[in-house]
Formats: sequence, C-alpha cells, structure tokens
Amino acid sequence: MARKKIALVGAGQIGGTMALVLAQKQLGDVVLIDIPMTEGMPKGKALDIMEGRSVMGTSCNLSGSTNYDDIAGADVVIVTAGVPRKPGMSRDDLLGINCGVIKDVGLKIKELAPNAFVIVITNPLDAMVYNMQKVTGFDSSKVIGMAGVLDSSRLACFVAMELGVSAEDVKAIVMGGHGDTMVSLYDCVSVGGIPLPQLMSKEKFDELAARTANAGGEIVSLLVRGSAFYSPATSAIKMAEAYLLDKKSVLTCAVKLNDEYQGKGKGLYCGVPCVIGANGVEKIFEVKMNDAEMAAFEKSIEACKKNAEWVDANT
Repeated sequence: MARKKIALVGAGQIGGTMALVLAQKQLGDVVLIDIPMTEGMPKGKALDIMEGRSVMGTSCNLSGSTNYDDIAGADVVIVTAGVPRKPGMSRDDLLGINCGVIKDVGLKIKELAPNAFVIVITNPLDAMVYNMQKVTGFDSSKVIGMAGVLDSSRLACFVAMELGVSAEDVKAIVMGGHGDTMVSLYDCVSVGGIPLPQLMSKEKFDELAARTANAGGEIVSLLVRGSAFYSPATSAIKMAEAYLLDKKSVLTCAVKLNDEYQGKGKGLYCGVPCVIGANGVEKIFEVKMNDAEMAAFEKSIEACKKNAEWVDANT
C-alpha cells in the first residue's frame, strides 16, 4: 500500500517541527512548502530530518520545495503559512495580512489536492479556517482549524503543574474562539478520572484559565522574535493522525457549526469537541454548560462572527 502524502505549507518553526514528528510517527511521506524567497530552507529542513532517519528508525521520505505543484495529490495539507505574532500584537492584528495568504494557499489546494483533509493553524485561527473553507469550497468536514487541542493541552499543563501530577493524566476542554474569549470548562477537567472540582477551587481554576487564554502571548513575550511552535505542531499532528488512522478521536477543534448550541454559531468556525476519523469531522458534541459558561461561549462566538464578517467583506 502506498504511503500517505502530507503537505506542510509553511516550513518555519511549526512546519519543521511537524515534519520531524510526522517522520517519527511514520504517518506518511512529507513535503515542506515555503515561498521562493526562503531559497533552500524547506529543502534543508527536509534533508536534515532525512539524514536522521536511521537514528529514529523510520523510512518516511521528506522533501522540501518552493513550488506549490509539489502538494499535488496530498492526503492531508496542514497550513501554517502567514505572519506570526510579535510582542504586543493580538491574534486579530494579523487578520488583514494573513487573509490574503490563506486565499492564495486555498486556491492552490483546491486545484492540486482536491481530496485533502485540510488543517489550518494560521492566526487569527477561526477567521483563517473560515476563509480556507470559503476559498476551497470543500465540505466543512474536510476543513478544520487547530486551536482547541492546543488550548486544552495548555490548560491541562497548568492544572498538572499546580497539582504536581502528570500532565498526561489531566484531560481538559477549552472551547470557543482561539483568542482572549476562549472558554475553559471547570467541570470538564479531570485528573486521572477524578473531577477537578474535587481537587481545586474555582478561584484557582479561574487563574489558570486566564493564563491559558494568554498562553500564546506569554510565549511570544518570552521568545521576542517568534511565537509558540512545539505545542502547536504536536497538536496539529494529533489531529492529522486521527484522520489518517481513522482513530475516531474526540478532540476540541475549530469546526463549522450548524444547528449545534441552539444554532448561535451557525455557519461559523468555532472550537468545540468533535470526533475526527477517516471521514474528517464525523460528529460534533454539544457540551452542557452553566449559565456563566454559556454566556462566555456566546461572547466568544460573537468574536468569531466579527472576524468572519470582516473576511466576507474583504475577500
């Protein structure tokens, strides 16, 4: 059986990390794509990983290119292309810049990889995945945004640090838009199966939720010349793996809503728990929230709607 083909559009820090993880997991052959002005960068990163295959014990092939034709026939396309945040910038500050980038990339995917499962990482995430689906015209089950997996992992990390437990034993759900309005759900966090309210006060949880909402900005301020890349990369690969291996994984992702959640986000992309398998987004779960959480979720939907309206008016 032929190996799957995975195209990574954007060979920067996230793209390079994803290529390494894909090779380690042996999920398929990888092509790294970047703009012509990057010269040998995508080729160099691909070759660097190729030269480590004997050590890693993997046989996947990797290549780098500045020619979009090389994504032809890809089974999965993961898009990180765009400008990253700098200190003092919000994700929404990137809206105008990255909207054009996503349009160009989307048209190439539509032409060259019409059957691909598309994962968008570019910020502002909810607007960019909305734009990608609009440009490609693909069924919404095949176009998805990486945000909730990362945000939920960040919250789980902070809970684990606070309690002094293993992060892999903490399960969390962070819903809504990938920005300041994201909603961390207290009752949906568990530690080794134990509901978090039995182990942590709501006041302490709210502190960790606030840190989660600003987690990306915290890393930007520390790095100064870049934004987070290890955790976004591994989060995206978890989504790709669920699709490629038909795992039926329950993940919080930016998906297009229909009548879920009383239809308040109908037509918008927003982070909610869903099932990812060989058919893409196979089911969307509706999580019960208390009044305060529902109000916060509705506020987050409004933020997503505002950016989606900008995309509609300017593309």
